[in-house]
Amino acid sequence: MNRIVKFIVLDILKNKIILVYSLLLAILSWSVFSLEDNSTKGLLTLLNVILLTVPLVSVIFSTIYVYNSSEFIELLLSQPIQRKKIWRSIFFGLSFSLVLSFLIGAGIPILLFAPNSVGLMMTVVGCLVTVIFTSIALLSSIVTRDKAKGIGISIILWLFFSLLFDGLVLFLLFQLSDYPIEKAMIPVTALNPIDLARILILLHMDVSAMMGYTGAIFKDFFGTSSGITIAFGVLLLWIVIPFRLSLMKFRRKDL
Repeated sequence: MNRIVKFIVLDILKNKIILVYSLLLAILSWSVFSLEDNSTKGLLTLLNVILLTVPLVSVIFSTIYVYNSSEFIELLLSQPIQRKKIWRSIFFGLSFSLVLSFLIGAGIPILLFAPNSVGLMMTVVGCLVTVIFTSIALLSSIVTRDKAKGIGISIILWLFFSLLFDGLVLFLLFQLSDYPIEKAMIPVTALNPIDLARILILLHMDVSAMMGYTGAIFKDFFGTSSGITIAFGVLLLWIVIPFRLSLMKFRRKDL
């Protein structure tokens, strides 16, 4: 398994797309912090870009990589290797490579310009979001053999979590504005890893006052150590559940 992971990591790190991805993140991060005299403003500027770009690149690159590696996967299946080891190796190899690219491109400047709990939180959350959407990509790619459909599913899921989900939540808030549903927003937030990641970082920046009464409720819950632990637990579930579903599908799939 370690040899397969090593091969996949070395193969991905030589990919020009990953190199460009790391370079663009680095240019963006260094530019933002160089233009802003306040590290908090730089983090706020970088936050939305990271929460849009990182999931998009992670989910699309991982989906395409799995489809392009179909012959390599079939070769591994012809060897006396368990299917679950092959799928785990692909997941670990993709996750490690994309997390390493994120750390080199964005993690280093974030920790250099904001060496505090906020910078550390943004770096950790960025790594978790990367792995989450890698896991979602593996599920998308194993659902259908059609490459176009698989990539389309990945893009739709990214659009839903990045844009459409917030629109639906706002619609519900307006429609049910006469009812005290603010506390219900906490479990609803858990349904979207990007929103959960955004809230964790914003609350560490002490800008929850900008979020109104709902922000105060979020701060009361996610601002505590138990709330943070639960939030990270939910993010880990977003990694485990899609991967387990994809693994179950891969073990039964006739390739």
